[in-house]
Formats: sequence, structure tokens, C-alpha cells
Amino acid sequence: MARTRYLKKKSLAETLALFVDGRPIERRPAENTAVEHSLHRTTAEPVAARLSAPHYHGSAMDGIAVRAADTFGAGETRPIELQLDPAAAQAPRPFAYVDTGQALPGWANAVVMIENVYPVAEGRVAIREAAVPWQHVRLVGEDIVATEPLLPRGHRIRPFDIGALLAAGHLSVPLVPRPRVAIIPTGSELIEPGAEAGPGRIIEFNSRVVAAFVSEWGGEPQRLAPVADDPDQIRAAVAAAVRAHDIVVVIAGSSAGEHDYTVRVLAELGEVLVHGIDIMPGKPAICAVIGGKPVLGLPGYPVSAIIVCQQVLRPLLAKWLGSAPPAPELVRAVVPRKLASKLGLEEFVRVTLGRVGGRLVATPLARGAGVITTLVRADGCLRIPALSEGINAGEEVEVELLRSHADIANTIVVSGSHDLSLGVLEDGLKRRAPELKFSTANVGSLGGLLALKRGEAHVVGTHLLDPATGQYNLPDIMKHLQGEPIAVVHLVMRDQGLIVARGNPKAIAGLSDLKRGGVQFVNRQSGAGTRVLLDYELEQLSLTPAQVSGYEREEFTHMAVAVAVASGLADCGLGVKSAAVALGLDFIPVAREEYDLVFRRDCFESAAGQALLEVMRGDGFRAAVEALGGYDASRSGTVKELPPARRSRAKPRLTEPKRRAASARRSSLR
Repeated sequence: MARTRYLKKKSLAETLALFVDGRPIERRPAENTAVEHSLHRTTAEPVAARLSAPHYHGSAMDGIAVRAADTFGAGETRPIELQLDPAAAQAPRPFAYVDTGQALPGWANAVVMIENVYPVAEGRVAIREAAVPWQHVRLVGEDIVATEPLLPRGHRIRPFDIGALLAAGHLSVPLVPRPRVAIIPTGSELIEPGAEAGPGRIIEFNSRVVAAFVSEWGGEPQRLAPVADDPDQIRAAVAAAVRAHDIVVVIAGSSAGEHDYTVRVLAELGEVLVHGIDIMPGKPAICAVIGGKPVLGLPGYPVSAIIVCQQVLRPLLAKWLGSAPPAPELVRAVVPRKLASKLGLEEFVRVTLGRVGGRLVATPLARGAGVITTLVRADGCLRIPALSEGINAGEEVEVELLRSHADIANTIVVSGSHDLSLGVLEDGLKRRAPELKFSTANVGSLGGLLALKRGEAHVVGTHLLDPATGQYNLPDIMKHLQGEPIAVVHLVMRDQGLIVARGNPKAIAGLSDLKRGGVQFVNRQSGAGTRVLLDYELEQLSLTPAQVSGYEREEFTHMAVAVAVASGLADCGLGVKSAAVALGLDFIPVAREEYDLVFRRDCFESAAGQALLEVMRGDGFRAAVEALGGYDASRSGTVKELPPARRSRAKPRLTEPKRRAASARRSSLR
């Protein structure tokens, strides 16, 4: 089949105008639903109160019901006595005992709290303070008056709305029917979760994600069985879904590849309004109408599918329900580094957020359309307009929050070198202080130190070897952070070595074997402590990078190196032993290194910083880390003493006349 071209590509605004705003909704009749089962449903019409609440004059306190006029003149020195007469006003000054919520006797118009009532004799009490009319009385209609509007059309019912409806006399309420949404995953390579995932087989989870969104946004999802990459099967599945549902979502096959059949099938069954939206990720999307019903084709990459759902499917469901999607909560944040973007596409960039040194910092995450974990880790999303080529370093931008302000305020931004012990540390912190969380950026040891200096992180992991002294971390810390208010805390000693396949099929004995033909290496990124260690060890062996096949291939974490070896993309890579143990690989020790955490001083002295320190010093943390393999955590939490700052002898500044004179002297000596 010939490749499809994007012939109906539109901007996001044009897409919404064509597919959502510009088309009428053929909604089914309202459903009269029991109030108790109406949570998160949407009202189909205005709802008025049938009863007043309360529907009688009731006591708002435990006490005595009285006629207010009978209490006038009472005071500390002139108490007034009242006679018990709960049924009728026969006594000169009657009262009746009442509990909260109890109806008042017809003759009473006030309540005196029981703590202000003083017994005198059987059936007689005294009061020392006058009551005013209707004091501590809930009048008829104080909360709700019969016939007054209670809920508007298009209102999403909340738990307290259920209480108000029942109090106002409603047992059922007219609701907009949930739109029935069919979700059709396509792809011959798909397998169900739990099936054996061999090469070329992809676990089908997109439909579950879409179904969860549909439920959250008020729809009624139905996931249909995956359909193979066959136009006839896709056509039959879509046609059947359109007959039985209000909205149809087709996952994958929406791009312009040789086996992407979705757009052709939708065009045969109905009208394609949009093929391609000027957004990234999410460009290969389709908006069509078949039999008067909207059909949305999602890209197969998970992040692309999610972005299209949020930007197109959610407004469509909101229109069906007669409401509007909630406006995103926005914050202003600084992007610390230049962020380039493709002109002509509106880009959605996932970011982590953290308040560092009084400013909110947005750190971009990986931008791949298939990396769903970036959404798991993201705190927000920033948009780069289609007519912009990116964001400059230090520029302030708007970020749509994916978490609450409280979550952001309680985020510890951790940068620098990756290590598995950080996951154990965060878990220990969550046990001690559940409100705190980590936001991590694996940029390597040197990148982390520079991020700390720029005010982009609270804590940095580092394991930089100084080749001149053989000392770890402190020389580089003093070089790059001299004069900065910091604290250095030892976390672990860890084993670094070559990660090789189980059984070591290439018989690799050490780094000297990297020069052998047929040995494919995978490296860490420039600036990583592991990369510094490798370069140092290669120099000791008189090996050059050019002699190492795969030296230029870089990964950003130890686990990524281990995965490359486990999957056969590389024969070996330098990394920590715990990564090899985690994936059942073999390990050849090269060095034992020191992994430290560098704190901003204000973070170290904060409650969060001290909580981290307590976790590091705990026996539970140390045992859990050492169980990973290749760690010595016996000194975890030890605060290191920084060497005194070196004073640099500044050269005297020359005035302009002296500079010219010095230049002339140099010229005369030539």
C-alpha cells in the first residue's frame, strides 16, 4: 500500500473548531437516576428544591425553648426563673427541654443553651441572660427554600450536592447520559498484559489509559478487542462500534506509514475532517465523522495518544455532557537551559518543578513520544507556540500543573549522577514524611554540580574521581562550588565494574579487553562520574577512545547500560554492580568508588534535609541498600568536612594609561 500524506493537517485551534465546536451533539434523552448513584454525573436540566430545609423551626443547640419576651431583664444580679411546661404555655413563664434538631414548641421563639441554664428546683430553672427572638433557632428554609434553584444545568455532582438534593426532597435527578465511548486498539504486534512479551510484541496498554481518561471525564468506556493491521478487519470493527456507541476512538494506524490503514478506512466510512494536528507529540491524529458520530484516531505512541486525548477528546466529552473542561491551573516558572523546538508545531514539553532558592524551576524531561514514564514523573507541562523556535535559558514561562501546589512545594529536586540507592532513600523519606517527594534529573555528576551552582537543584549525587589526587568528589566540588553555601554528605561506597551478559560469553576479563575485536561497549554520557572513571582507567592502560568500539554510544543511567547489555545491543558497559544484579547479569569489578550527596545549605538545614539525613543514618536504609548488591552503606549520612577555600591571587588591574605603556614595552622587546 502506498504511503498516506497528511492532506488535511490543521492547527489545534482549527481542529477543535471543526471537530468539537462546529458540530452538533446528538445526545440521548436524560436519565432519571437515583441521587445516591449520581456522583460525578452531570445534570441534564436545572434542579429546583421540592422541600425547604429545614422544613420546621428547629433547635440549633441543646438547651431550653422559651418565649424571648419572658427572658427580658434577666442578668447576673437579677436571674429570671422559668417553669417547665413542654406541652402548652399555661405556666407564667414556660420552658421546655430541647435537643439539637428538635422541633420547637409552637409557643417558643428562642433557645437558651443548656450551659446557661441553672436548675432551681424540680421543674424550675433560672437564667441570667436575656434571649433575643429566634436565638439558636434554625428557621424554616434557613438552608434551602422550596422552589428555589438548587443545581444548574451541566453541573457535575459532588458528594455534598447529593446531601443537598436529598435534603431538598429529591430521590432521583435527571442526568445527561454518559457518552458511550468505544476504544479500538489496532496492531498485529499487540499482546494482552500478562502474555509473554517476546521481540516485536508490544503490551497493549493504550486502551486502558484512554478508558481511564474517559471514565474520569464522565464517559462510559468500552474497550474492544485489538484488531490486526488489516483494513477489512479495521473497517468492520469501526462500523460496528459506530452503530453501538456515541463516540469511537481508534488507536494507532493514524500516521502516514505503509501499514497505517486507519485514515483510509475512516474516509471510506465517513468524512475525515482532520488528518494531522500541528502539535508535538500528537501530530498523527485523525478527526472524522461517521454516521453523524465523532471518530477520533489516536497515534500509537503513548505520550502522543495521551496529549491528543487531553486536547481533543476531553473537550469533546465536555461538550457532550453540556459542560466545559476545567481550565488548567497555571504557574510561572523559569526554564534553566535553552530549549529548542521545531518551528510550525506547538510542542508540549513535560517538566519537573521545584522551588529552589525562592524561584520555581521547570526542568524538561525526555521529549520522546513513546516515553510514558515522563508523564509519571512530570509535575507540569509547558507549551512552546508553533511560531516559536524554542525558549531561551532563564526565560520565564507558563506551566500547566499536573500536580497540586502543595506537591510542588514539598518536592526535593535531585540532580546529578544516577544511583539505585536514591530510590531506597526516597522510599525511606516517604515513610518518614509522606508529603515529601523526589524529582530527579540524571544529568551526570558534573552536570549536577553545575545545576546546583545555577540554582536548579536542592541535592546532587556525585562520584567524580580526581585523577591528580585519586580522591573522590571534594576536589571537583571545591573547583566548581567554591564559595557556595553547601553541605556534603556521604551516601554509599559502591562497586563499579564491567556489566556483561550472564555467563560472560565474550570471556571479558577487564577493561583491557575492550580493544579486542568483536567486543561492543556502551558508554555513559560525558560529565558522568562513570565516564570520568572509564577515561582515567583507559589512560592507565594506554588505551584511547578510538580503540573502544561503542565508546561514542551513550546512556544516561546505570540501568540503561545494563538493559543495553541484557538486550544484546552491547557486550559490556561500565556501571554499578546493583544494576547487573537487578537484571541477572554478570559483573567484573573495576573500582570501589565514593558516592556523595551535595546539598544546598538551605535545603540541608531545612526539615526536609534533616529528614533525609535521619533516613540515611537508619539501619533500615543501610540494610536495604546493601541488599541491592555491591554497596557499603556503613557510613551513610556522614557529613564531610570541606577543605578551606583556596585564595586566588588576583592580578592587579591596569588602568588604561598603564595598559598602553605595558603594551608599548612588550612591542619594544619584539
